[in-house]
Amino acid sequence: MASSREADPSLGYLTRKETEVKLPRPTRVKNKTPAPIQITAEQILREARERQEAEIRPPKQKITDPTELADYRLRKRKEFESLISRVRWNKSVWVKYAKWEESQKDFKRARSVWERALEVDYRDHTMWLKYADVEMKNKFVNHARNVWDRAVTLLPRVDQLWYKYIHMEEMLGNVAGARQIFERWMNWMPDQQGWLSYIKFELRYNEVERAREIFERFVQCHPKVSAWIRFAKFEMKNGEIERARNCYERAVDKLAEDEEAEQLFVAFAEFEEKCKETERARCIYKFALDHILKGRAEDLYRKFVAFEKQYGDREGIEDAIVGKRRFQYEDEVRKNPRNYDTWFDYIRLEESVGNKERIREVYERAIANVPPAEEKRYWQRYIYLWINYALYEELDAQDMERTRDVYRECLKLIPHQKFSFAKIWLLAAQFEIRQLRIKEARLLLGEAIGRAPKDKIFKKYIEIELHFGNIDRCRKLYEKYLEWSPENCYAWSKFAELEKSLYETERARAIFELAIDQPSLDMPELLWKAYIDFEISEGEFKRTRALYERLLNRTKHLKVWISFAKFEASAMDSEAEEDIELKKNCLQRARDVFERAISYFRNSAPELKEERAMLLEEWLNMESSFGELGDVNLVRAKLPKKLKKRRQIDMEDGPAMYEEYIDYLFPEETQTTNLKILEAAYKWKKQRVASEED
Repeated sequence: MASSREADPSLGYLTRKETEVKLPRPTRVKNKTPAPIQITAEQILREARERQEAEIRPPKQKITDPTELADYRLRKRKEFESLISRVRWNKSVWVKYAKWEESQKDFKRARSVWERALEVDYRDHTMWLKYADVEMKNKFVNHARNVWDRAVTLLPRVDQLWYKYIHMEEMLGNVAGARQIFERWMNWMPDQQGWLSYIKFELRYNEVERAREIFERFVQCHPKVSAWIRFAKFEMKNGEIERARNCYERAVDKLAEDEEAEQLFVAFAEFEEKCKETERARCIYKFALDHILKGRAEDLYRKFVAFEKQYGDREGIEDAIVGKRRFQYEDEVRKNPRNYDTWFDYIRLEESVGNKERIREVYERAIANVPPAEEKRYWQRYIYLWINYALYEELDAQDMERTRDVYRECLKLIPHQKFSFAKIWLLAAQFEIRQLRIKEARLLLGEAIGRAPKDKIFKKYIEIELHFGNIDRCRKLYEKYLEWSPENCYAWSKFAELEKSLYETERARAIFELAIDQPSLDMPELLWKAYIDFEISEGEFKRTRALYERLLNRTKHLKVWISFAKFEASAMDSEAEEDIELKKNCLQRARDVFERAISYFRNSAPELKEERAMLLEEWLNMESSFGELGDVNLVRAKLPKKLKKRRQIDMEDGPAMYEEYIDYLFPEETQTTNLKILEAAYKWKKQRVASEED
């Protein structure tokens, strides 16, 4: 017993046996048949709710005399002041403090709180609004005016302050004061809504002349088409036909070349139409069509056609505007029914007229001209007829069932065994998604993968499922994708990226391992880079090192060596960046990599001199980047000399030519060259002595 206490002095006077926790022995259930009365989870929750005790709330305090009230106020003020000293920037604290003071009818203190709050951040317009609302609510009109005046002086670009200030003055019946505030606001040149509010204000008091003057200033401040149209409509409303026409004419003089000039001409023509001046309106339409670019004049053209239909000879209009061009297109498609560009132009013409039956007829005639051969190059232009037809039915005709039929017939027509069009499958699926028919969209995409799998279809299907948050479906789709195209590095990388984003590190690593074990890959360098970057991002430097070694067993490319060396130079945690010893270790490992690389290029690939020189340049840059820790002289001793040389190029016809190229002479080669020169000199001298003796 004494020995057990000595062994563990923390137990005091108790022995280890006395302190042991004795767990109850697990009971063995002999009868495993279900009980006759079953208890549901719902019943357990209901009983727990019924037996729950009532919530304990603090008692309400009643103040009975002035002393208690003073104590309460003092305590509350201390609480607020303490809170403000801690979170001075929190606006809600200031607002609560000021409103509490207001509830105590101590308005001087409330104002003091508001003023202190504004000292903290006077740029917050909501504080000004609340401050002024308090003054107005308690009928302190002059105080409210003072607050509004300071607010609009300090924050003149906040429109809400001006609106509230003007509204208050108008509610008080101070029309002159409100007008004065409007004038101050207009000096700041606000947006169009501010000017229009001023005009409406004047019109409320039947000040038409004043409103006209403001409109004149408005169109000078905002010389836009919409402003001039509003001005003209104002004059029209007041029965001033000549003034309205004058407004439109001035606007045309100033804004004829504007991007929105089409709207101006349409409004001008409609105005003349209302005035029963059909000839004037026709002249305006023609002038506009001559001066506006065709791409911007679609609405104008449509309005002109409608105008002519109403006021002109219908048969003449059809012949003059549409008939001639329609005849030309009919002639062209009769000569060459498979000239799809002509069909596109013809359809565009009919769409500009807007007759649904004619548009559908032209579309049906166009898609009936199926390409003669089942080769994709013949179908690439034709397929856009179907796409445009489907989009027209969906967007313009708003006929969803017909749109669905168009997509269905198109997919039936395409010979998927020989070639397919991913865009048709995707457009059909996206249409179903827009109609909230997700199941049908999935069926379409599944059929596409089964009949004509393509990269684009897989990518889009995965993107859709990822958008809906169906991770398991995404995984299945990636598996299908990789079964169909196991050499696709993009698919492997994206699959691993998905798993990484879900923090499934082991899954991502397993995917990368499977990928690099594939016998053939389309872009293996990208896959290896992705795997290495993944391991680096996980902080697994040992695994990264092993990966580089495996990669070097497959290829000894210059970029691999450089990347490996750079990794070794930076293979440290962000917390240990200031550790000198760790930096030295990183530098030494990077040097070892460079040494191995140079040894390989010198012994195994001596013809790759340029790569070896580039490697040494990278090594030199790395040594420089390490500052005092680096040793630049270590690399400089190994740098080669650049030599300009010429070599002969044999031409098939004509004399041979020479080209210059850069050669590199490394230090070890220089020593060998020197020895060869000495040997040649010795041989020459020996021959000379022998000739003299003869």
